[in-house]
Amino acid sequence: MEIIKCEKVVKKFGLFTALDDITIGVPRASVFGLLGPNGAGKTTLIRIINQITTADSGEVLFNGKTIKPTDVALIGYLPEERGLYKKMKVGDQALYFARLKGIPSAKATKELREWFIKFGIQAWWNKKVEELSKGMAQKVQFITTVLHRPELLILDEPFSGFDPVNVQIVRNEILAMKEKGTTIILSTHNMESVEELCDNIALINKAKLVISGGVDEIRRNHGKNEVELIYRSEQKKNLADGPLYNVISEDESKSGWRIVLETRRDTASREILESLLPKVDIVSYRELIPRMSDIFIKLVSE
Repeated sequence: MEIIKCEKVVKKFGLFTALDDITIGVPRASVFGLLGPNGAGKTTLIRIINQITTADSGEVLFNGKTIKPTDVALIGYLPEERGLYKKMKVGDQALYFARLKGIPSAKATKELREWFIKFGIQAWWNKKVEELSKGMAQKVQFITTVLHRPELLILDEPFSGFDPVNVQIVRNEILAMKEKGTTIILSTHNMESVEELCDNIALINKAKLVISGGVDEIRRNHGKNEVELIYRSEQKKNLADGPLYNVISEDESKSGWRIVLETRRDTASREILESLLPKVDIVSYRELIPRMSDIFIKLVSE
């Protein structure tokens, strides 16, 4: 079942169309990537889901019913533009947000301290927010966003300001929440994170939905039936086209000679390897499936 369903959503600001007939569904207990260049309409859609603004037409369903303001209590939202009260102590700030979400003070304090230990910021409980680095402030906001265990978690560029170690910590937490049944909408320009985390994506460009579906399916559909083969040899073999493939390129690499083949559609890798094994000493063989970053650039450019 889809936790969020947007049906023919349109939003205009004066003469400017921010969203034009957007229809997407977000499966429950999954990580859904909401992608697009700056100004594409992603943040507008997120704000409609969060009831910060309303659509001009169309409908947003939450758990199969028209979304309403009270549903926001079941949503966690980490916006790209962060906001903490700089003069407050970090612990007091986190408790304040927890109380706003209806968590009893004693329970909030206990769970916040556990989260602070997990993220390595327990020593900053009594420091002022203005003393935090960007990354530490980001940790505090992430914690306060997920503390009430929302059904739906919306993260807008959640890795901004983090070093690689802390990026991995947050990624692990996102996956752990997914395993426990939380649905995550991830809005990011980091295509590596999309490939690592997302089950499905929707790409919006210039207010319109360009493509949506499973990440693996989209990557394969945009492939060119190409494979890369590395072989050992003192000299280049100058392989010729065969009945199963065409030779696209053949050049030297650090691991040996590298060949790129365009295979006939529906040809099994086993068949290709069997035809090549008598000719070359194969080191590695892999399909060349396009990266999400390449697909993003191609579709947005078009």
